[in-house]
Amino acid sequence: MPTGAAAPPESAERASGVVTWAASADLVGEGTAGQDYRLIVHTSVGGTGLRVRVTNAFGDRPLTLDDVHAGLRGEGAALRHGSNRRLTFGGERTVTVPEGTAAWSDPLPGTWPAGTDLAVSLHTPDAAGPATGHWLAMQTSYTGPGDHTAEESGTNWTGTTGSWWYLDAVSVRPPRAGTGALAALGDSITDGRRSTPDSNHRWPDYLARRLAVSRAAVRGVADEGISGNKVLADGIGQSALNRLHRDVLSLPGVRTVLLFEGVNDLKSHTGVTARDLIAGYREIAHRVHAAGKCVVVATVGPFAGWPEWDPAAEAVRREVNRYLRNSRDFDAVTDLDRVLRDPHHVTRLRPTFDGGDHIHLNDKGMRALADAVDPGSLDCARRPGSGPAQPAPGGSGAIGPRH
Repeated sequence: MPTGAAAPPESAERASGVVTWAASADLVGEGTAGQDYRLIVHTSVGGTGLRVRVTNAFGDRPLTLDDVHAGLRGEGAALRHGSNRRLTFGGERTVTVPEGTAAWSDPLPGTWPAGTDLAVSLHTPDAAGPATGHWLAMQTSYTGPGDHTAEESGTNWTGTTGSWWYLDAVSVRPPRAGTGALAALGDSITDGRRSTPDSNHRWPDYLARRLAVSRAAVRGVADEGISGNKVLADGIGQSALNRLHRDVLSLPGVRTVLLFEGVNDLKSHTGVTARDLIAGYREIAHRVHAAGKCVVVATVGPFAGWPEWDPAAEAVRREVNRYLRNSRDFDAVTDLDRVLRDPHHVTRLRPTFDGGDHIHLNDKGMRALADAVDPGSLDCARRPGSGPAQPAPGGSGAIGPRH
């Protein structure tokens, strides 16, 4: 095994700056020895001192990466000339990440732009066993045998993958003091299912573009959606409760969490009640507030027409949404149910937003969802352990802040 820097505990390696891209960690398959990955991710906020977080959260043995580069994508797998730079970890080019942990790279000098495709290239000399990453990327990345991470050409990157492997966050130091980030905690709608691939048309992408031209101090956006994810129970990915720290609270610069999740709990037919879901939402809000961050909650959207819909699940959804609209457990609420539902058939999505299966959104629906989020509602000042905070002046959300 190559020698190099051993990854310290993540708490000792927390990146300074603000998260500019992230994806929730899960199992993506089996590791392949000698494999290259050129992973294409899209930044939200720009800045200096770029760092990446590599993850072995679900591995059953140490993960070694012996060559990691970052550069700006040109076209396909090719990079812009002169942009590809080697990343180090504790000053070493090789890093070994113990199972169940993650590691941040050292910062790269230079300025990295907002709203740009970044290519992070990894080489795994002896990878085997369960591999950690993000399965549904909605983005084409590239693979190849051998170590070609330093090359700017796309010639040797002959394979493709629709997943992100071993990478779950990127951070920068923004030029404007006080800049923060939003983490969108959700399921397949947040993950971007049914949006146009390779177009950055997930609703967090649309929101990031809005924030970039707003006056809000929140500029970074981390998309922490997992398709099939639930608030309460593990299944496709760990539950929102069980992954909250790793996927959200550990990210640098996160000021606000936008929680939009619950439909998978309702349609699973496991007897989940409104009381169960409300308890889960309250626990998330309590833990986010205890970490000194704000939490904006979104109502659960309609899904009649999906095969698992039934009147009992609809009754629970309505009871949960009544609680969310009126609860003082959160700093603000965005009523996405009212945005997404058909005004003539309120248990169903608007036909113009329907991605074809009556639960997921097309690009138009993704944009409408992002447009419903008031940037002002994402700016709030609080201290660790306090109750719901006072949002910044002008913040209202679709319903409004909690005063």
